[in-house]
Amino acid sequence: MMISLKRVNAILQKDFKDFSRNFAVSSIIFTPIILGAFYGRIGVDSLESHYMLINMAFAMVASFVQCCLIAEEKEKNTLRGLMLSPATTAEILGGKSILTFVFTMIVVFFTGYLSEYKPENIAVIAVAVVLSSFFYIALGTLLGLYSKSVMEASVIVMPVFIIFSFGSFLTHIVEKYPILKVATYLPNIQLIELASKVETGAGFTDVLVELAIILGWVIAATFVTVVLYRKRMVD
Repeated sequence: MMISLKRVNAILQKDFKDFSRNFAVSSIIFTPIILGAFYGRIGVDSLESHYMLINMAFAMVASFVQCCLIAEEKEKNTLRGLMLSPATTAEILGGKSILTFVFTMIVVFFTGYLSEYKPENIAVIAVAVVLSSFFYIALGTLLGLYSKSVMEASVIVMPVFIIFSFGSFLTHIVEKYPILKVATYLPNIQLIELASKVETGAGFTDVLVELAIILGWVIAATFVTVVLYRKRMVD
């Protein structure tokens, strides 16, 4: 199946215009960067603090922004038009994810840079960050498809923000409540575990398990998103 770059580019340009007009959504991308600068200035240098900011960036940009962009399309009834157009599922979902992906990478980079996070192996961390962003974007798309308006999207995405930004603290109480051990397999926790191994000199072969788990989340989230999208096409 061929993907039309012209259609993808048209969807991308439309999303950029919608994003730039929505100040409430576009301004949210600066929050992780500002917090990163603040943490860097006060000397907070723990790995968990760095990844709380990075996971917050994922939740605020990759999930929240993507969710709002999809919800806005639904609110204006323009998503239906896209669904009925000759554009394929891959072209529509891909085109509507590129802008979010670019902004996510920019925000994560500057958040880490300003908080003075310096990983031992930047290549491993880069691959893990890119892989993680796919999960959060798919999750944002999924929630956007469930939302009926931007206002509803801003509410429905809040559990994602809480669980994936501050969920790392669950690891401290797993021993007391073994039932929470399942939380250690969340992609944000796996990213922290991967980063911890990298700090001890681990390479790609040493973090394959963590990368595989994150990839599994990406595949699952993408599959559910595509199924729901196609269901919306025939509703």
